[in-house]
Amino acid sequence: MKFGLVRRGYSESGGAEAFLRRFADELTALGHEVALFATRDWPKSGWPYELYQLSGATDPARFADSVRRVRARGKCHVLFSFERLHTCDCYRAGDGVHQVWLERRALHEPWLSSFLRKFRSKHRHLLKLERSLFASGGAGLTIANSEMVKREIVNLYGYPEEKIRVVYNGLPAAALAPAADGARAQARKELGVPGDTYIVLFAGTGFMRKGLRWAIEAIDVANVPDSVLVVAGRGNQGALPDTNRTIFLGGVNNLPNYYAAADAFILPTLYDPFSNACLEALGAGLPVITSRYNGVAEILEPGVDGDVIAEPEDVSALATAIRRWSDPELRAAMRPRILEKARRFTMEENVRQTLAAVAEPLAPPGGDRNGA
Repeated sequence: MKFGLVRRGYSESGGAEAFLRRFADELTALGHEVALFATRDWPKSGWPYELYQLSGATDPARFADSVRRVRARGKCHVLFSFERLHTCDCYRAGDGVHQVWLERRALHEPWLSSFLRKFRSKHRHLLKLERSLFASGGAGLTIANSEMVKREIVNLYGYPEEKIRVVYNGLPAAALAPAADGARAQARKELGVPGDTYIVLFAGTGFMRKGLRWAIEAIDVANVPDSVLVVAGRGNQGALPDTNRTIFLGGVNNLPNYYAAADAFILPTLYDPFSNACLEALGAGLPVITSRYNGVAEILEPGVDGDVIAEPEDVSALATAIRRWSDPELRAAMRPRILEKARRFTMEENVRQTLAAVAEPLAPPGGDRNGA
């Protein structure tokens, strides 16, 4: 079977890009063919399979038009999109529901910013494509990466619940391999922190969305002796509170080294369909502190493999969780259970469940087979 995969835009450190490559590798390992329909910024060197580089447009609507114009659905057996399109055989809602994200964001920014955003073409186009997939039935099947996203699609757009399959993200085998001997000590040396420092790691691009402000405030409120928040990722630092307990790394390509260095992971996100960074942290044996607006919260057992905070801006609750996991005896006792949990979420299992879903008879999406 030949899968046509679709993704708009490219980021070298992007979680979606890494997931897409893992997914393609697993498909080909099972004997399937893979082609990618992407924008021109997708490097050929980073994609060893068939590649269709469409127009350079990064605008969602123009890209969706380009996919339809090249008649992508006629070039494969299954058009499997990671991007909002007019129509496709299967849509993986890995980015969640844009309407819900806008509503969540509006609660934490000046009303004027939310008002003006309604007039920006990017958001109007995304919402229009989202309605095309869900409200108009353009997606023959939808794969959500959390029950949270499934509920949002059904409740907001009336999309048939029976056409949604929940398949959680998966980790590659390398992410579950034990850290190399000395990796923890070496990473801490590079950070310039003593070996007994309690390190809470934050990883994410887009500091406002990921809730970095509240993580910074919480590390100060927790006031654990010899503790530090290490921030990996890019975002606007200008709006963040001043602190002497935070180390900013910027974008990093060796994130596993910092998982090895850390003692706990924090992501008080406003909205995350299912954070790959949190899953990777579990794979490194770290307890994860996150909000209920993260799909990962569905697989966490509070007090065992992390903590789930009801509201991301609840600094007091975040600080309590930070203090709880500062106990080295607790972390040592829970580490085997955390690693066991992570081993349930592999790319192999993700692909198995995804292929099982795609193999089911699909309801005909809006339009004929050559329409997209």
